[in-house]
This record gives sequence, structure tokens and C-alpha cells, in this order.
Amino acid sequence: MEYLAIYRYGLYVRAMTKTCKVCGATDESAEFYGSVTSRCKECHKMLVKQNREEKADYYRAYDAERYQNDPKVKERHKRYFKTTAGKASMLKARERWAEKAPEKKAANTILNNAVRDGRIKKPNCCTICGASGRIHGHHEDYTKPLDVIWCCAHCHRQFHKEN
Repeated sequence: MEYLAIYRYGLYVRAMTKTCKVCGATDESAEFYGSVTSRCKECHKMLVKQNREEKADYYRAYDAERYQNDPKVKERHKRYFKTTAGKASMLKARERWAEKAPEKKAANTILNNAVRDGRIKKPNCCTICGASGRIHGHHEDYTKPLDVIWCCAHCHRQFHKEN
């Protein structure tokens, strides 16, 4: 290891040159995080990404639990989805969903058109718990697009969790 003499506050201080233990880069040729001195930023990011991929189930559960129990995280997400980048992200996710599940998309379109045209009356409250607000149409069978259970977002999530 090489030591450098740095003049600070009227004194000479010896500082070590940082060397990445993964790729061998030094702090002269690569950037290092302040708290992680054993790896350069690029190697550290690569190892973190690799760890998350190897333990995907653990991190998926951890992130879901954190989202449910941390109001700051929910507030950040709400603010993000109001931005231009957030709206673009949501649009992209909806497009991926439509490509992945064309039968669900078709059933939703048929149901929405029937409600719009007045052929089906959408209730104002959940048929399961009686809550008012935004009501979803839950399809038990997507081949029968007009046969739905009208429920609130909470009950709709419960249906999909249980099945």
C-alpha cells in the first residue's frame, strides 16, 4: 500500500491510496464511496446487484413489507408518480401488462365499454364490505367479461392474494 502526505490544518497527514479488491483499480483511476473503501463504485454496484438477484425472494418480501409499514416510502411513491418520469413509468407498466395479458385487457375493455354505454350499472359501494369510493370489477373468469364481482380495492387485492 502506498501512503500519501496530505497537508491539513497546518499538519502533514498520511492517507492511504484506496485499491479495489475486486478489479484492482486505485482511487486515481476509479471512484470510491466514502464508506466502502475496499471496492470501487462500479464493482460495489455490480456486487449489490448480484446479491439482490441471488436473494430475489428475500428482497421482494423485504421491500413489500417496508412499503406497507413506512409511510414515508408511500408518500415518496405518490410524489414520484405525479412527475413526468413517474407518469411515463406507469404508462410503460400498463403497456407491458396489456401485452402480457391480452385476455384480461380485452375483458376490462368490454366491461368498461358496457358501463360507459349504460348496459351495466356499476354500484357505488363494495358488494363484499360495503365500502364506498373507487369500485373495481373483479373477473372470476376472463372469458365472461360482463360477469364481475364489484368490490373495493382492498377486497380486490384480497381476492388476488387468496387465489
